[in-house]
Amino acid sequence: MSSKAGKARIRRRIWDRLERDGVARFPFPPHGRIPNFAGAREAAERLLALPEFARVRRMKVNPDAPQRPLREAALRAGITLFLPTPRLRGGFFRFDPKKIPADRIREAASLSRGRAWAEPVSLEKLPRMDWIVAGSVAVTRDGRRCGKGEGYSDLEYAILRELGHPPVPVATTVHPLQLVRSMPRDPNDLPVRLIATPDEVIEVDAPPPAPEGIDWSLLSEEAIREMPVLQELRGRRPR
Repeated sequence: MSSKAGKARIRRRIWDRLERDGVARFPFPPHGRIPNFAGAREAAERLLALPEFARVRRMKVNPDAPQRPLREAALRAGITLFLPTPRLRGGFFRFDPKKIPADRIREAASLSRGRAWAEPVSLEKLPRMDWIVAGSVAVTRDGRRCGKGEGYSDLEYAILRELGHPPVPVATTVHPLQLVRSMPRDPNDLPVRLIATPDEVIEVDAPPPAPEGIDWSLLSEEAIREMPVLQELRGRRPR
């Protein structure tokens, strides 16, 4: 079985089980997305309570529903967030907690209403991140991860590396049902260092290697045309 087919089977099993066991949360159905889950807020609190996050000032976070509690808590803790625009069509946005009134932080953490507090950031002005929090459909205890199958978290990390940023540790928040024993892996897959569930935090001592840059052979011309940041990065490469 190919790696792609193997991951697709895992995703289907996870989505089905979250729905069947009644732990999936809005938006429904969980299929085809980074699934929201019961206990997402508790998982976020566990993650941000770790000593590593006391020193975090800048963090890239995915815009999906299960990480909304984490985005809100991070903004309240004074952490500046950087979010990719949907499908990377508009690059990245910055959410500066110093510019967001306390009573509007919950709104700013929302994907549907947070745009009012989003500041576009050019590639040149993207700062080095302290941590990245990625959404996941499934993860293993040794740091393998898969998202919903479109590869955006992998690509966003690769973009930072392509810009010359150093490696950044990656965390994720999931429901315990999203933990799997094994998973096929591709070289461009984004590994995780920390996995937070509502019940525990799993520290991965030796995660698989992370991408060192963009594997351009995996991108179609159509995909590059749809993402201006990729056009810009490709234009910088030596001929």
